[in-house]
Amino acid sequence: MKELKEYTIPFVGLKLGEHTFKFDIGKTFFEHFEYDEFNDAALVLEVLLNKKTTLLEFTLKFHGEVNVNCDLTNEPYQQAIEGEYHFVVKFGETYNDELEDIVILPHGSHQVNIQQQIYESIVLSMPTRRIHPGIEDGSLKSDILEKLEELSPKEETETETETDPRWDDLKKLLTDK
Repeated sequence: MKELKEYTIPFVGLKLGEHTFKFDIGKTFFEHFEYDEFNDAALVLEVLLNKKTTLLEFTLKFHGEVNVNCDLTNEPYQQAIEGEYHFVVKFGETYNDELEDIVILPHGSHQVNIQQQIYESIVLSMPTRRIHPGIEDGSLKSDILEKLEELSPKEETETETETDPRWDDLKKLLTDK
């Protein structure tokens, strides 16, 4: 996958200590990854880089809103998301990003691209079930929601429940011992 240059951070000229970078992330970022579950996105990402002598510590903090479709009604709505992700960049013989929170860059590298870590942390911060807020407070009116309500099983009260007389005869066998 082609790297997005704006998410490449050159660290060679930076002094030891903390450095902050800020990014605005929109729908085009997710289109680059061919992720089409967001109708739109408006996120602010703050990257805190703590440069040490032998490694780099990154903290990604993001917040904002994405427009997604409801899992029940397929109605679009704004979903607020926020999250934080920490990872470490170390140096070794070859590039390796197979470990969850550690990226290994070859010795002599002078920059690191963090687009994959940004993408994964944002997508994983989404709730597993996306429910339109109008469903929870009852303000959403939708044909799909009405049909779901119509087809949902009705609760039976105890007075409506009648037992089959054949079962009554079988129960007598258990108690006649």
